[in-house]
Amino acid sequence: MSKAEEMKPDDVLRVELEVFRREHRDLDDAIHALEDTARADQLQLRRLKKQKLALKDKIAVIEDQLTPDIIA
Repeated sequence: MSKAEEMKPDDVLRVELEVFRREHRDLDDAIHALEDTARADQLQLRRLKKQKLALKDKIAVIEDQLTPDIIA
């Protein structure tokens, strides 16, 4: 039995969440670096920002899955 098979579903989500957060930070760094160049490629910037936004959405979905519903 592999490690992934031994992990609980919430553990898998937490690992995915950390990976997505790291990718989001890396994209943020890449965007800032590209913006700091004198001749920033606007198309590339838009693509990176779109990827970053998609990751933010994935992060939000996983966080919602990990957060227990609170009955008010």
